[in-house]
Amino acid sequence: MHVAIIMDGNGRWAGRRNLHRPAGHRAGVEVAEAVVRAAARHGVNTLTLYAFSSDNWMRPRAEVDALFGLLRRYLMTETDRCLEESIRLNVIGRRDRLNPALAAQIERSERLTAACSRMHLRLAVDYSSRYSITEAGRRLRPTASDERVEYLRQLAAVDHSDPVPAEVDLLIRTGGEQRLSDFLLWECAYAELLFLDCLWPDFDEAQLAQALGEYSRRQRRFGRTAPSSEVAAESPGR
Repeated sequence: MHVAIIMDGNGRWAGRRNLHRPAGHRAGVEVAEAVVRAAARHGVNTLTLYAFSSDNWMRPRAEVDALFGLLRRYLMTETDRCLEESIRLNVIGRRDRLNPALAAQIERSERLTAACSRMHLRLAVDYSSRYSITEAGRRLRPTASDERVEYLRQLAAVDHSDPVPAEVDLLIRTGGEQRLSDFLLWECAYAELLFLDCLWPDFDEAQLAQALGEYSRRQRRFGRTAPSSEVAAESPGR
């Protein structure tokens, strides 16, 4: 199962407490650490967290610097935890615009956890799904024998991800907004979407469990019709 989360609401959480926005991001990091371990306990195979979008570069420089500082410290501390719990850590998105020290830490974390197999944790950093899709198309070789396979290979190369991007089963967005914000557009083609009003720093394991429970009650058809027994039970007008 692949769960993706748009961790929205850190700034508003801080504002409601008369705190500066970085305080909200620090609280959000603590929640992310807890959610990663909770997801592993619940048997999630892949967890993708939206940490920094390409559009976030437009935020005030002080906030951007604070976010990247938190991200580097998170990688430095979380890598050891991932090794202890056999969680593979991978960062997807562009790296050419990142601070060299951060890029080096990303490569170190990925290298050290490459053999971990309990869960795959992916952090989307300087990530834009539209950029990835467009860039993969630009790189596509017209002579490829199987263009779809080649396209997926190029998409993975752009994102520094696995050869075949894992399709998302459940996408959760906190903060009350109901949009994808350029996040995993290809992988979310058939994802179940769940939008929550709670701000990210208020999200916890109980709410993750509720979200997984909600997902288990949904019927995924992937363009097909419902099972015949269910169709028979429905009224003629439906």
